Amino acid sequence: MVNKEEVLEVLKGVNDPEIGINIVDLGLVYNISIDEKTIEVTMTLTTPGCPMHSTITQWAENVLHYLAPEMEIKINLVWEPAWTPDRMSDEARQQLKNF
Repeated sequence: MVNKEEVLEVLKGVNDPEIGINIVDLGLVYNISIDEKTIEVTMTLTTPGCPMHSTITQWAENVLHYLAPEMEIKINLVWEPAWTPDRMSDEARQQLKNF
């Protein structure tokens, strides 16, 4: 069975294509729930009108299927609470400074 740290690590492979920073360091992943059969990720995007919403959520689902092919993957896209730059990791802030 996988754990939250493993899920976060593979989700770091999913970048927001408009910003070029992964969804974990951007602070887009709000919650991860794991039981025997399901990995459920609650996440948001930087803006509700993001044209890449289906692509980003599909990439997240794909990497989680690769991590745990036997488990059901659920991606819940939410807009509350709204994302703010305050949720970004220090690494993401540094990447944006160098952008």
